[in-house]
Amino acid sequence: MEYKKTLNMPQTKFPMRGNLPNKEPKMQEQWDEERMYEKVQQRTEGKPLFVLHDGPPYANGDIHMGHALNKVLKDFIVKYKSMAGFHAPYVPGWDTHGLPIEQALAKKKVNRKKMTVAEFRQKCAEYALKQIDNQRNQFKQLGVRGDWDNPYITLNKSYEAAQIKVFGEMAKKGYIYKGLKPVYWSPSSESALAEAEIEYQDKRSASIFVTFDVKDGKDLLAGDEKFIIWTTTPWTIPANLAISVHPDLEYAVVKVAGEKYIVAHDMLSDLKETFEWQETEVVKTFKGQEAEKLVAQHPFYDRESLVILGEHVTTESGTGLVHTAPGHGEDDFIIGKQYGLEVLCPVDEKGYFTDEAPGFEGLFYDAANKQVTEKLEENNALLKLNFITHSYPHDWRTKKPTIFRATNQWFASIKDFREDILAEINRINWLPKWGETRLFNMVRDREDWCISRQRTWGVPIPVFYGEDKTPIINDETINHVAKLFEDHGSNIWFEWDTKELLPEGFSSEHSPNGEFTKETDIMDVWFDSGSSHEGVLEGREDLQRPADVYLEGSDQYRGWFNSSISTAVAVTGKSPYETVISHGFALDGQGRKMSKSVGNVVVPSKIMKQYGADILRLWVASVDYQADVRISDEIIKQTAEGYRKIRNTFRFLLGNLADYTLADRVAEEQLEEIDRYMLYRLQQVIDKSRKAYDEYDFSTVYQTIHNFCTIDLSSFYLDFAKDILYIEAEDNHRRRSIQTVYHEIITSLVKLLTPILTHTMEEVWSYIPGMEAESPQLADMPEAKAIKDQEQLAAKWSQFMDVRDDILKALEEARAEKVIGKSLEAVVTIKANNEKVAALLAEVPYLHQLLIVSHVELVEKLEAGKTFEHVTLKINKHEGELCQRCWVISDTVGEDNEHPTLCTRCATVVKENYADLAE
Repeated sequence: MEYKKTLNMPQTKFPMRGNLPNKEPKMQEQWDEERMYEKVQQRTEGKPLFVLHDGPPYANGDIHMGHALNKVLKDFIVKYKSMAGFHAPYVPGWDTHGLPIEQALAKKKVNRKKMTVAEFRQKCAEYALKQIDNQRNQFKQLGVRGDWDNPYITLNKSYEAAQIKVFGEMAKKGYIYKGLKPVYWSPSSESALAEAEIEYQDKRSASIFVTFDVKDGKDLLAGDEKFIIWTTTPWTIPANLAISVHPDLEYAVVKVAGEKYIVAHDMLSDLKETFEWQETEVVKTFKGQEAEKLVAQHPFYDRESLVILGEHVTTESGTGLVHTAPGHGEDDFIIGKQYGLEVLCPVDEKGYFTDEAPGFEGLFYDAANKQVTEKLEENNALLKLNFITHSYPHDWRTKKPTIFRATNQWFASIKDFREDILAEINRINWLPKWGETRLFNMVRDREDWCISRQRTWGVPIPVFYGEDKTPIINDETINHVAKLFEDHGSNIWFEWDTKELLPEGFSSEHSPNGEFTKETDIMDVWFDSGSSHEGVLEGREDLQRPADVYLEGSDQYRGWFNSSISTAVAVTGKSPYETVISHGFALDGQGRKMSKSVGNVVVPSKIMKQYGADILRLWVASVDYQADVRISDEIIKQTAEGYRKIRNTFRFLLGNLADYTLADRVAEEQLEEIDRYMLYRLQQVIDKSRKAYDEYDFSTVYQTIHNFCTIDLSSFYLDFAKDILYIEAEDNHRRRSIQTVYHEIITSLVKLLTPILTHTMEEVWSYIPGMEAESPQLADMPEAKAIKDQEQLAAKWSQFMDVRDDILKALEEARAEKVIGKSLEAVVTIKANNEKVAALLAEVPYLHQLLIVSHVELVEKLEAGKTFEHVTLKINKHEGELCQRCWVISDTVGEDNEHPTLCTRCATVVKENYADLAE
């Protein structure tokens, strides 16, 4: 007889290899064809609404690893919530305005000078929509489920109209104003920037100490002294109008080699070292407030510099006297305004000097540093020059340095409702917790938000001007413009005449002749995306404001998290989100920032082509995403190995369910005790995984399930159960008991892993017997349930696993000492070290099967055994014969004459169940 025919070996068509790169696209096509997103929404309709609001990625270029990390994390949450009793729509979005698209068209040789503003904007829109199609396909390849056919896009007419209403409501409350102020200005972008668009990088700058002759010392100074100032921006010296001193600081007139210099007294010792002064004499000291309105001479212009008082002056660096150019610094501007100083800004929008800086006209500001320094030296006003490397603000788009430049801009006065924002920040749930402190501090220190940009591609600032230049913003104009944009799009602002944009018959006291002009600036793109709570959460019937969750990279504390809460609190008084989750940046395997020049960029599309999206998704689940995360070929290989272990576990489970139907299910109270224990362990896994999902702790979900698969299942339950599943008759009670629990395990684990391994779980689901739902995405998450006598079960079998560890150690030692080969060659003699262990072992049936040995003997005394924590053991090689069917070594092999190569157990099974098999 061929005894292999009498074995219930695993029978499954579920393949060993995932072959994910080939299978996943077919699944995604099927989900599209079957409208899986819509099916999920229909199934959950009427359940509590859960809204994760998508922060819009910028529509330019292929997706990078940060995009993949972000979108997959969101997909985990949405899929879990839709399986956990919530109605969880997911509306993806895109940010489509701004400089990068203008620059991309320039690189494509689009000549904007040969077209109208409206024509160029149309080109920008077409480019953005193509980028959206490209990115949408790549996001779908990640297995991200969403309303991809109906995303929100910031260039959509309805969205722009909603944004105009947000602007209008803020203006109505007095939060919007236009004013002349120094702002961050990017010569490379030719536009003003908000603080959120600034990043700090190291920059090498000239560090100069400059002398200003005293012109009028009043009754305080003799008139032959020199003030010393320090600056790292020599190019601003042509705009100098004053020198600031602190009213409470003590200043000293110091005589050095026949010259008299004025510096802060507290800084004198440091400055002696800086200037290498050998012999000094303090001629006079005075308080800063005594020097108010003294007059100095500009070092190379026929212009006076007024000495003024400023609380911003410190002795941390420099000389205690601060070079003041009201057109190029915020403190300078504020203090200059108090003294009625002109706001001189001799630099144009491209960063070049105008004729207001004689001798430097046409020079780029940075290039002018050298010429200004040479001019100072020529006039004997340069006391010292060296170079320093310091942290300096850069345009986060172009990565080029910015300058402070005084211009007329539109501002949102954050300070007017700042306390309301801070109160909301304190109310919100932050993950990680430090996010609260980070945003709180940013808002606490924020005064005004510069919202105007001198660009073309964006939403126009909907302001008209009267003949007297007065800005006109009111309900009538805002509502009219919003309606026009909703019907025609914002391009009409640049296509239509001003009168066509105003309500019919509109009049104003500011325009007696009925003539109006319109603003040409556009809004900051952060105002665009920051208005999404109005344009999307309020604008769509399937969503709501506030959203339950905003989830973005940690850079969005200065970006979307910030602009969203600012505009929402301004308009509604409330935050647009209840919970904010931030994730770190994707770095290379060595923890370095990814860079094309370094050659360490890891591209999502490459991983998906080589390994599959599920491997990338599993990597996301495995990392501590709230910190910066590392990814490399080696890390992905490790992730793939973890995936393989999970897949092989499922393959084994499916193979041993090949002959199982729901009719074969064994009632819980009739399950074998070890099977009930494993069912209890499953409930622990369900409970821990569900809690981790609820806390957005996906690495714990992965680790919990991975450990269960590798330790509880593969190394124990699946291993010893082979001797029952393969050997016993199909309908044997012990066999069906195990299969019942196998079915429960695989069904629960597939549901728990569906948000993470979406494609693989879809495939596994199709092989599980008796599944009613067509997809695990249309099923409910498993609920942890109580198992009969679970506390006693847990105590007993937990203790058994400890004892088992002792026995496994002894078996391993016996293998190393060549006493046995395979564990099935062993006879294990056990003496319990205490009564509790003795009672336990006496109660455990089929002990040899659980330990995967051929025979176990329990004794009360044992000589020459090895003592472990719980038991004393002796391992011997079994002297019986190998059964050709179950591979157990037994003294009963040959006792049955019909089956002389089988043990009596196997011979009985064969005769009772396979009598019709031929030799």
